[in-house]
This record gives sequence, structure tokens and C-alpha cells, in this order.
Amino acid sequence: QVQLVESGGGLVQAGGSLRLSCAVSGSFFSVYAMAWYRQAPGNQRELVAAITSGGRTAYAESVKGRFTISRDNAKNTVFLQMDRLKPEDTAVYYCAADRQPRVGIPGIAEYDYWGQGTQVTVSS
Repeated sequence: QVQLVESGGGLVQAGGSLRLSCAVSGSFFSVYAMAWYRQAPGNQRELVAAITSGGRTAYAESVKGRFTISRDNAKNTVFLQMDRLKPEDTAVYYCAADRQPRVGIPGIAEYDYWGQGTQVTVSS
């Protein structure tokens, strides 16, 4: 069973930065599409950023220019660098992996594995 373990969440003031990491077990990380989703209380889970096995990226409009997704296949890890954080970025952030080789960005239903989530709280 593939396991995803997020780290790096915490409390930060508005305008600050955090870097989330997601370590993925197993031998096939390099072919996975990876994504970060977030869910705030009372809201649906929403895509924050995604990256395909080929390095193609996609971002939610609300985080473009502030967040950067990247991956290190040698370390089986995907990152989310979050800069200029806002109070509305407060949520539980989840890492997700899609094991099917694809060219495009997967939809939420296509992710096979999820992490347990890490809390990000941005104070005003």
C-alpha cells in the first residue's frame, strides 16, 4: 500500500511563508501525478496545485504567483512552497497521488492515494 505523509504545516502570520512536503512510499513515485488539495471548515476540498510526471503544473487562480509546486523524484517527495500567505489560505492541506500515467492534470476522482492532511493556519 502506498503511503503519503505530509509535513510542514503550522501557524504563520499573513504575508509569511511555509513549505509543505509530502513523502511517498514505494518505487513508482516518478510516474505519479501529484497534487495538493485543501479543505477549510464548511467548504469542499479544492485543488491548490498539481504536477504531472512530466513536470506540467497547474494552479488554482487564488494561489497563482504565490504558491509553487515541485517534485524531487530521487527523494519521492513533492513540495508546496507557499509565499505571501493570506488568512483565506487557512485550511487542512492534503497531498494526493494518481498512479495512472497521464498527459493532463487528473481530476479529484482520479487520485488513488491521499495523505492524512496537515493544518495551515494564517493569522491576520
